Amino acid sequence: MIGVLVVEDDPVAAEAHRLYVGRVAGFEVAAVVHDGGAALRVLERRPVDLVLLDLNLPDGHGLRLVQRMRAAGHGADVIAVTSARDLKVVRQAVSAGVVQYLLKPFAFPALRDRLEAWARYRSELPDGEASGQDQVDRALAVLRPPRSAALPKGLSAPTLEAVTQALRGAGPQGLSANDAARAAGVSRITARRYLEHLVETGRAARTPRYGQVGRPELCYRWSR
Repeated sequence: MIGVLVVEDDPVAAEAHRLYVGRVAGFEVAAVVHDGGAALRVLERRPVDLVLLDLNLPDGHGLRLVQRMRAAGHGADVIAVTSARDLKVVRQAVSAGVVQYLLKPFAFPALRDRLEAWARYRSELPDGEASGQDQVDRALAVLRPPRSAALPKGLSAPTLEAVTQALRGAGPQGLSANDAARAAGVSRITARRYLEHLVETGRAARTPRYGQVGRPELCYRWSR
């Protein structure tokens, strides 16, 4: 399991982040703290893989906490979860090594997508030497946030989310377009358009499913 430390001064937001992380397969919350000093104390007791970090903490700026983490030898990656929209702060966060920057307020899918992208990034870059430039490029590419605003003409975000949830819920056996249509409450043609969009954007895989007679049916599976 991937251990996550939530650092958030607002108790309501901290609880929401804890619940969100717990809903993502493969992730678990190691601890929830409300200031930088408590975060460092947790890291001394229990190293974690990832820190969800609010930048506005009562005992100092979150990026100062990142600096203190690195000085103490803590190598956990950091995702900034903040309402800070100052582009200067964004640049400083990138310079400090923050791997993702998520603006509040956000819904569960936004955090889930970034956690899963980070997990793919980590799997693409294990310890050791890269096999080549392609491996490095793939790893860095998965950290790019999804471009939900760039949907092709005729596709809507709510329907995409419904089809995505149906596909994710199907597990490794996947779904046909007919299955996805029934689950999402849309027509088969509509479901297939959204499934093909997920394939084109790398979030799903398409394989033929062979039956006893007739042409093979296409099966779609979620790609983590």
